[in-house]
Amino acid sequence: MKRGGFFDFDGKAVELARLKESAASPDLWGDPNNGRRITQRLAAIQQTLDRVHRITSTIDDAEVLLGLAEEAGDESVREEAISELKEAESDLAALERESLFFDEYDDHPAILSVHAGAGGVDAQDWAEMLGRMYQRYLTDAGFSVTIEDVTEGEEAGVKSMTMSVRGDHPYGTLESERGVHRLVRISPFDSNARRQTSFAGVDVVPELGEEEGVEIATDDLRIDTYRSQGAGGQHVNKTDSAVRITHLPSGIVVAVQNERSQLQNRARAMSILKARLHERARQERVAQIDEIRGEQGEAAWGRQIRSYVLQPYQMVKDLRTDIETGNIQAVLDGDLDEFIDGYLRWRRASHEATRARES
Repeated sequence: MKRGGFFDFDGKAVELARLKESAASPDLWGDPNNGRRITQRLAAIQQTLDRVHRITSTIDDAEVLLGLAEEAGDESVREEAISELKEAESDLAALERESLFFDEYDDHPAILSVHAGAGGVDAQDWAEMLGRMYQRYLTDAGFSVTIEDVTEGEEAGVKSMTMSVRGDHPYGTLESERGVHRLVRISPFDSNARRQTSFAGVDVVPELGEEEGVEIATDDLRIDTYRSQGAGGQHVNKTDSAVRITHLPSGIVVAVQNERSQLQNRARAMSILKARLHERARQERVAQIDEIRGEQGEAAWGRQIRSYVLQPYQMVKDLRTDIETGNIQAVLDGDLDEFIDGYLRWRRASHEATRARES
């Protein structure tokens, strides 16, 4: 656990001391978002360091017990030591997964959007299937999910869906999903039952605090209001409270209809727009660095990352990690752990390789 590694024990101890000092400030809750972020980060680091101390203590205790068991020939003491080592092994596995989240934005809330791509009504149906897959995965994993906006397709499915995600490392968990997802199946919308290839794009950006946001000129925005869409019932707003903001220089469009008032939807849309512009600038900086290095970096958008095949055989395959499974229904029902953990390990290995070249 050397300083500067993916699990930087000394660095985390220094950060914990700094966070405790900030949390003790009488001005902590002057900015509620910042106060919440500080206290959440403090609790997360404290939990991690407590786990490290617990592992060390448990291993020391087990070592003493094994020595006693050997001296006394007591099998019950040996079994007690083995039981403690199993507890330490479980804590080590949790610590190993914690080390996969090393990016500065991994613990930020995430904004995930699904957009239908090429494939007409099949693509819109595919986008809805992906939205359902993510909602199931996130709910089962204990994340809090808020649907910000849904634009329904004319015949079936959705043209787009945007959701906000909060919980334990939301952005770090969902970063693996950014890119183009391809579906191959017999189209349920084709009377001749032909095989159809459909595409949907998934975008994931970290949500930022106010102090991290980008400045946006008012003249760069076009703001439209419209009536919220929905399946009907009490949750459909009968007034023009939904807001669509277009950032003219970049062409980025954000729509929000989840909040109760136009003012709340507008504020939420601006927050999402700032996050997307910030992520766009970050990806452009990465691309510039890759160009200077003379390397071909992975595109964050517009490049296929995963294939889902329903016919003529069944398989889901991630094209970055080569992880695949034949149980496509389980994946579509939200079983994404293997793909997400595989990506996190692939990301760490890629980062280590880059760092080794630079050293």
